[in-house]
Amino acid sequence: MYFQLNIFYICVMSGDITVAITGVGAYLPQDILSNADLEKLVETNDAWIVERVGIKERRILKDPEKASAYMGSEAVKELLKKTGTQPEDIELLICATVTGDYVVPDTANQICKLSGLTRAYGFDINAACSGFLFSLATGAQFIKSGTHRKVIVVGSDKMSTITDYTDRSTCILFGDAAGAVLLEPSLNEFGIEQIALYGDAAGKDLLRIKSGGSLRPPSAETVANKEHFVWQDGRVVFKAAVKGMSEAVKEVISRAGYQSADIDWIVPHQANYRIIKAVADMLDFPLEKVMINIQKYGNTTAATIPLCLWEYEPKLKEGDKLVLTAFGGGYTWGGILLTWAYDGNKRG
Repeated sequence: MYFQLNIFYICVMSGDITVAITGVGAYLPQDILSNADLEKLVETNDAWIVERVGIKERRILKDPEKASAYMGSEAVKELLKKTGTQPEDIELLICATVTGDYVVPDTANQICKLSGLTRAYGFDINAACSGFLFSLATGAQFIKSGTHRKVIVVGSDKMSTITDYTDRSTCILFGDAAGAVLLEPSLNEFGIEQIALYGDAAGKDLLRIKSGGSLRPPSAETVANKEHFVWQDGRVVFKAAVKGMSEAVKEVISRAGYQSADIDWIVPHQANYRIIKAVADMLDFPLEKVMINIQKYGNTTAATIPLCLWEYEPKLKEGDKLVLTAFGGGYTWGGILLTWAYDGNKRG
């Protein structure tokens, strides 16, 4: 059963300030977990994994003293360096994550401290794999209102900490990484044009972590039952993800008055190569215009979309039209259409 509830839609271009992404940074841990490595942990093999999800390897942050805040801060440091931005000029940092360093304090403020953002405040958003989209939409409103001029949005997840490496259906999926973007008022009227975000709590038992919150707090029983790991009903989630993402892409394109042929890139959440391909097929959109790097990094949850923007940045030209789309547990999903504001090949 599939529902569309709590629909949140914004036409971002309706005001005087257009909000643009003006830079991208990322962080990838050095350690690689290959399919061959997973063969030593569970009953699986490279061919089966590649056929099922399209992943060859993923990055793992092995240092137990470092987590999502560390990765996010490294992505922010690269972003600041690439854009020539002074840390004290950042006013707000929003972190999308499902693997915060602590329940309290929030991860965003830890990233601010580690990154030297001495004048910024921060807060976290948990919308699962859609978290970066929800955070991007939120950050854009602070700039659009005129109260902020420089906002950083980070997606950072250490998924290895909530992955059951005895479950071959989920341990093949996830990796650790962080990505960050800088939001500023546009100087050329290029930027975010349309946002459509959706939520449906009917999906809460189909893609979730069962325990660890206030409803089922940690206990010896929940730990013994492995209730603190990600679990999903793969077939049901697959269908919901394809439907949700493809409809969100169509929605923002239609609202903007464009046709599919006007779009230069689709930037999908990297959950499963078969989901990405199915979305492209439903949209009749060529795969060569779809950003894909899941084969190298796996599903890094809130980091997948900024990681794609970071890797494809040299190919992006001022004026390119992009649609970002994602689907996450709970359920959450949506799409954001934007016009790219700068030539990516000019950024080192």
